[in-house]
Parts: sequence; C-alpha cells; structure tokens
Amino acid sequence: MSSSSNPLASGPWWRSLNSYHWFVFSMASLAWLFDCLDQQIFNLYRQTALQHLMPEGTDPSVIKTYGGYATSIFVAGWATGGLIFGSLGDKFGRAKMLTLTVLLYSVFTGLSALSRGWLDFAAYRFVTGLGVGGVFGLAVALVADSLPDRSRTGALGMLQALSAVGNITAGLIGLGISGMISAETITPNTAWKLAFLLGAVPAFLCVFIQIRLREPEKWVKAHAASKAAGKGMGSYRSLLGEAQWRRPALLGMLLCISGVIGLWGIGFFSFELVGDVITLSLKEKGLPEAEIAGAAGKWKAINGIIQNTGSFFGMIAFAWFAQRTGRKPAFALSFIGALVATWGFFALFGGVGDVWMSAVMGFFQLALFGGFAIYLPELFPTRLRSTGTSFCYNVGRFIAASGPFTMGKLQAALAAGATTPEAKLAAFRESCQWMSLVFLVGLVAVVFLPETKGKPLPEDL
Repeated sequence: MSSSSNPLASGPWWRSLNSYHWFVFSMASLAWLFDCLDQQIFNLYRQTALQHLMPEGTDPSVIKTYGGYATSIFVAGWATGGLIFGSLGDKFGRAKMLTLTVLLYSVFTGLSALSRGWLDFAAYRFVTGLGVGGVFGLAVALVADSLPDRSRTGALGMLQALSAVGNITAGLIGLGISGMISAETITPNTAWKLAFLLGAVPAFLCVFIQIRLREPEKWVKAHAASKAAGKGMGSYRSLLGEAQWRRPALLGMLLCISGVIGLWGIGFFSFELVGDVITLSLKEKGLPEAEIAGAAGKWKAINGIIQNTGSFFGMIAFAWFAQRTGRKPAFALSFIGALVATWGFFALFGGVGDVWMSAVMGFFQLALFGGFAIYLPELFPTRLRSTGTSFCYNVGRFIAASGPFTMGKLQAALAAGATTPEAKLAAFRESCQWMSLVFLVGLVAVVFLPETKGKPLPEDL
C-alpha cells in the first residue's frame, strides 16, 4: 500500500496534498467556519434581539424562555436541513449542494436583522438552520472523498477545529459592538441588527465555490456503480433498511445526540450565565443601565472567545489522540471530561475571575465535535457517506431541539416561588447541572460502536 493511501504513514497529514486538495479543504473549511460564525452571532445576540422584539416590560425570565424556544426552532431547522441536504449531496453532488447551503444560511442570517417580532425572528432562524444543517455533512464528505486517505483524519480534525475560529470571530465582532454601545455610538437595538447583517457576508463565498470546485472522483465512480448495481445514492431506505448500515447509523445518532444537547442545550447558555452574573454584580454597584449593558455584552463576548479558544485546542487534541489510541478511547475521555467540566462551570462560575473555566468546558465539549467530523464518514460507504454523516449529526437535533425547552421547564420548576434575580439565577445553574448528565448517553453509545482507526473507508459496490 502506498504512503498516500496508508493512514498510518509517517509525516504530517498535509504533506500529501496538492494544490487542488488544498483548494477543496479551504472551501469546505470556510463554508463550515462561516456557518459557525453565524451560529455564534445568534448565541451572542438572541437575548438582546428578543428584548427589543418582545413587548416592552416583558420579564427577563420570560425573554430567556423565548430565547430557548428560538434556539429550539433554529436547531429543528438545522436537523431538517441536515437530513434533506445530506441525501441530496449523495444524489446530486457534494459541491453543488454545499454552494446552495452556504447561500441559504448567509441570506437568512442577514434577514434576521429585519425581524419585527419574535415569530418572524424564529422563522428566519429556522430557514437559516436549514442551510446550517446541510453544511457539515456535505463539507465532511467532500473532504473525506477528495483528499488522500492518510490525510483524512488530520484534515477533518482541522476542518472542525477551524469552526472555533468562526466562533472566535463572532466574539471579536461582539467585543467591537459592545465598545460601540459603551461609547454610545450605537444603541443595543441597533447592535444586534448590525451583528446579524455582518453574518450575511459569507454569501460571497458561493462564487468561489462555484468556480473551481469539482465533485470527488470517488463520488463520480460510486454514482455510476450505484446505477449499475441498482443501489440508491443517498437513500434512507438503504441506510436504515440494510442491517450493515442501520446499526452504525442509529448508534452514531445516539453519540451525536449526547454531544449536541450538551453543547446547544447547555454549553452555549454559558453566555446567559456570564451576562447575568456580571449584570447582577454591576447593579449592586449602582452603575447606569447603558454601562451595565455594555459591560455585560463585553464579557459575554470575551467568554465566547475564551470558550472557543479552548474548543480549538480540544478538537486538535481529539484528532491527535484518536490517531494514536483509537476513536473510542478519545470519545470516552471527551464525554467524561465534558460532563465534569460542564457541571463544574455552572456550579462554580462566580465572576470574571472564573472565565477560564469556560475554556476547559469548551475544550471537552467541542472535542466531541472534532470526533464527529473524523469518525462519522468512516462508518458509511461513498454512496451513503453524506447521508449517513448528516443523519447521525442532525437527526438527533430533533431531540436536541427539546434541550433548551426542557431546560426552561426544569428551570421554571426549580425556580418555583423564587422572587429575586439571585434565586432565579440559582435555578438556572441547577437546571444546567442536571442537564449535563446527557453526556452519559454518548459514553454508553461508544461501547457498542466499532473502532475504525487504521481501517479503509467502507464500501459496498
């Protein structure tokens, strides 16, 4: 076996790449990076947006609840888009569908800035989610099928790690906007609209994708072979009807459900915890509302940057560890670390001096997502690779979409009778701690999944 196809060959993964390989990797990575930029802008500004879109005088706890609803709707759109575009990517090509999904999430992120109420805001987020959901499976399948086998693990780990750069960029945007609020250059109502408009910029990426990006040779051959064999490309009947692929699909789905709920149902609500803690401490000092809003926004953005810096190194570490010890040990360590770090953050965070804890939580929570990028395409053949990857990564989001809603109900139950902001914050902390037990689901799924380290991608044609 040649070194270009041997995943255990020595030397850095990038040495086997030619100029076109780099182009494919860059376009897929940028599509996912900008996708995550848009996601993070939503996390940073959903509460501020709803404060201005809902009737004046609405209780902050009600606004937080509707923020959970908006997140659930966004994640449900994400799941729907993942299922649709994952299958279409196998049927009609990864490159074509990737272009469409980037355009979709870019345009509707920008349109979110034009929202007049919470319902149309949620509707824009649902359609944005359709595009967001489609990108991951398409980008991962495109890289897995286009690059040499020995480069696959490192390239997919780096593709996922670069998503943290998109998140960090959103945090930098948030810092800049918070400075403008503090300087009274813009108002908080203008700020969230500006942030969503900036999220529309990736639409220009579509032009570059269309110019040179070709369908992978593996996909072209599989497309022809599937016709000759009478097997469907991107067929959910094949994925779930054939025992060979049904088992990894269902177990992979459980693996992803755990990580997705942990991140979107709990981890990304760290912004609210940081904002609430800072707001309460500044109110006790009697500072003006404008100054409080600017400071809370600033520290939420800083928290995002720190959390995603930890995420970047977590995803790189997962790729390194998975290549040396195996995918299953890397997942087991990450799930245990995510449970401990998430529980600890929501139990112990007390102010700006504890913001480092967000980096530890981000390291382990997003390490799991680095694992999803590496591991999921190794479970399915070319004719089902985008479909299977998207199924595992996204169908669980229908369940994960209930995470914010469930946490909101749990928080309401724990806060029953609470009348002070401090008591409501304590209930929020406790609900997040109990929700973090969801990482145990992924730990159980790992036991029953196959080890794929050092094995070629599966094929059935």
